Amino acid sequence: MRASRLISLVLLLQSRETMTAAELARELEVSERTVYRDVLALSAAGVPVYADRGRAGGYRLLGGYQTRLTGLTRDEAEALFLSGLPGPAGDMGLADAVASAELKVLAALPPTLRDAPARAGQRFHLDVPGWFRESAPPPWLAELARAVWRDRVVQLRYRRGDREVGRRVEPYGLVLKSGVWYLVGRVGDGMRTYRVDRVVGVEVGGETFARDEDFDLGGHWREQAEAFLRSMLRAEITVRLSAAGLRALRWAPEAPFAYEEVTAAAGEPDGQGWRITRLPVESVEVAYDLLLRLGPEAEVLDPPELRARLAGAARRLGELYRSEPDQR
Repeated sequence: MRASRLISLVLLLQSRETMTAAELARELEVSERTVYRDVLALSAAGVPVYADRGRAGGYRLLGGYQTRLTGLTRDEAEALFLSGLPGPAGDMGLADAVASAELKVLAALPPTLRDAPARAGQRFHLDVPGWFRESAPPPWLAELARAVWRDRVVQLRYRRGDREVGRRVEPYGLVLKSGVWYLVGRVGDGMRTYRVDRVVGVEVGGETFARDEDFDLGGHWREQAEAFLRSMLRAEITVRLSAAGLRALRWAPEAPFAYEEVTAAAGEPDGQGWRITRLPVESVEVAYDLLLRLGPEAEVLDPPELRARLAGAARRLGELYRSEPDQR
């Protein structure tokens, strides 16, 4: 445990140059007294850790000191070669950078771990895009990725419905969700999200913006995704489901509800094994499309207008299949 902490301390100083004992204690989740002891141990082992006195002081490594990757375990080394996601990195124009970084990491690994990329590649493949989607990246993705890296303000032209709109955007980050890229950026006083495949033009000038260092892209995305789902669910329906129908809900494409919650809310099975539950849905129209896929494994109890629409669809299907097909 301590050896791992000492390596982490060195890597922190290597990446951030100077850190106070309090900052190191927070990062390592230990007391400042433990930090003092660890620094002494590193110095005794020959690692050039120095303390600068004064208000702007802290611990630092002697200039040019670099660690070797000899402290990696096999699991850590193999995980490194899973983290690059070469497909998305290539979409953003970073394929060469990822390949170069992997070569440098590979060269720094001890001989016993140099089979890590081959082992990881043989065992895992991350296929990020969804089924039946174009594999080509959006045309402006690489340009937006460069602006994100360099904190450059962009003038964005964006397709909204049947018209184009222009926005001045401070691009904070890119998110890949189910094969679709999204740009998260500040517009005015608020954060906005844009689908990159709807961007029709990007102009990047020399203007930069001051990034809010407290902004958490992952946390912001989770909040926005939850709020979006809540805003979608404006209606609720009551359905009676067979065991097969209840199982089929798990695989319903883009169902806007958690299958586990629906199952937990379902009543006890009746004599035929059917259960009654309530489903949050975007609208009666969306619910109609969803329940058509379940066929005779689902019965709508409420609202009446949805039950009537499905009954009408069932009658039309019955008429279609009452006689032999017309082969003319």
